[in-house]
Amino acid sequence: MKRIFGCLLLLMSFAIATMDAQQILTLDSCRTLAVQNNWQLRMADEEVEAARYERKAAHTAYLPKISATGAYFHNQKELSLLDGGQKRALNQAGTNVQKALQEAFGKMLPVEPSLATWLQPLASLDLAEPLNAVGHSVVDALRTDTRNVWLGAVSLTQPVYAGGKIRAYNQMAHSAELLAWKQREVVLQSLVLEVDEAYWRVVSLAGKVALARSFHQMVQALECDMQKMIAAGVATRADGLAVEVRLNEAELALLQADDGLAMSRMALCQLCGLPLESVVQLADESLDSLPLSKSLAEVDTALASVRRPELQSLALVSDIYEKKIALARADFLPDVALTANYVVSNPSLYNGFEQKFKGMWNVGVLLNIPLFQWGEGKYKVRAARAEARRVRQQWMEARQLVSLQVRQAVHRLYEARQRLVVSQRNVDKAEDNLYSARKGFQEGVIPATRVLEAQTAWISARSARLDAQIDVRLADAYLRRAVGILE
Repeated sequence: MKRIFGCLLLLMSFAIATMDAQQILTLDSCRTLAVQNNWQLRMADEEVEAARYERKAAHTAYLPKISATGAYFHNQKELSLLDGGQKRALNQAGTNVQKALQEAFGKMLPVEPSLATWLQPLASLDLAEPLNAVGHSVVDALRTDTRNVWLGAVSLTQPVYAGGKIRAYNQMAHSAELLAWKQREVVLQSLVLEVDEAYWRVVSLAGKVALARSFHQMVQALECDMQKMIAAGVATRADGLAVEVRLNEAELALLQADDGLAMSRMALCQLCGLPLESVVQLADESLDSLPLSKSLAEVDTALASVRRPELQSLALVSDIYEKKIALARADFLPDVALTANYVVSNPSLYNGFEQKFKGMWNVGVLLNIPLFQWGEGKYKVRAARAEARRVRQQWMEARQLVSLQVRQAVHRLYEARQRLVVSQRNVDKAEDNLYSARKGFQEGVIPATRVLEAQTAWISARSARLDAQIDVRLADAYLRRAVGILE
């Protein structure tokens, strides 16, 4: 008795642990998990972040730019303001003057001996050394010493007019950020639709497994009754073999349904970011009749044109290409900018050539006017306009395709609802037929083959109704996706 009680406790604890390990997920919780764990959506978020910073970077084009530049050059030769002859003449200026005076005295004394007393003191003066020193100092003062040159500059540039390029660039960056958001919304809506498909696929296969198990139990019960009838001599061996064949088919169908359900659960777990071996149970699996979602009260293709992120993305792309026309035109319009600089150099040129860092500031206006480019600007503007028209036509074509998708989705939902009504009537008739067949079989007036046919018709009707219910839910999801509604 104690051993039996211990076994019961062990079984109860195992059942409780199994219930705790299972996760019951609704459609909304599956969507939430998928949004939190989807890699494509994360990449779309990064694209939105990049577009936001691109917009901020484009806004800085309105502001002044400050830059610093530095350079060092080592030259093989230095710049020289004097040639070699001039340097030699200055270095020997005193010697040349002294020599010229002596030659002049030598010519004048024989002609005017009376001047000898006056010129003799001048002839004895030594002018070579001091004048040579003066020449040396002049040569040294004019030396540039530009073999090692240091340059530095700090510049400020403020755009004043750029032909509308900066404004167009900012507008394009703003549209690009909105485009990134719309692309993210496209990824999000596609993900939601994919999760819905995977969710209802699991629900459908879970229902198919339950039906296959019920069918297997019914055939198994019929096979048991048939064996008793064969033993009693009221049924033939052929009737028993027919039931056994149908039982084997039911076991195979159950096995295939279980395998398909396991694969579908793994696909749903992958979409939701859960481990593939997770034991999940969906809230709609145990429902015999799936509740219908609230359909759209009124479907308008104009609503799809407003809400579909694909059309909104194409409209933004069209706007970007319109701004590219302004950019192409701005490249061939005048540019005006204010500039201020502070320049420093060594050697400096502001007090001769000095081996010191000295600088100066300057301000000015920069004006660039393109004059003639052989029609390049005209051709580029026309090319940009052609691209803008192409994108506009692409947007118009997409509107027509979206309108077609909406109409097809409406028709598909209507057809699915009609098929659900018909399948429900078939289920009612199949249940009545199965009840009559069982009753007749028990009374011995209906053979086992008729019971098998009734069971097959019942399982087919129930399966068709389940497919119709899933089709209604999926058709509604497709219609909402076509219109651009995320709920």
